[in-house]
Amino acid sequence: MTADAPTSDTADREIVLSREFDAPRELVFQAYTDPRHLPVWWGPDGFVNTVHHIDVRPGGMWRFTMHGPDGKDWPNRIAYREVVPNERLEFLHGDDVDDDPGAFQVTVRFEDLGGRTRVTQRMLFATAAQRAGVIQFGAVELGNQTMAKLAEYLKTM
Repeated sequence: MTADAPTSDTADREIVLSREFDAPRELVFQAYTDPRHLPVWWGPDGFVNTVHHIDVRPGGMWRFTMHGPDGKDWPNRIAYREVVPNERLEFLHGDDVDDDPGAFQVTVRFEDLGGRTRVTQRMLFATAAQRAGVIQFGAVELGNQTMAKLAEYLKTM
């Protein structure tokens, strides 16, 4: 996965990650949206998920807890804003609390490459300082690990 340079005036608040997968776009989109698949591959190396609720549709929500290899739990909430089959997802991702001030917007695009798929994930943070904090935490490397897990999981679908 590469970290593409943002091209907009929000560059100081964005992280953009992109990776190509050896799978058709429909299958990659299914991995991102089907409750049977999404929790299996989501998250960095060594993390597992407990799903509390998953409803991938505009206005729907995915509530889950990521369990880190160190035993720490990370409650998450994803609130879906837009779901365009095989093309685009847009959601707000944050802690599993109402009105999370640290929540950030994510847009995922699925590009058909003739049997392969390019996924581009754009994360937009409220401030440059928030972006800097998640980069320091390791967001780019953790994103790389998550996409690598997806690549391996797609081979089993």
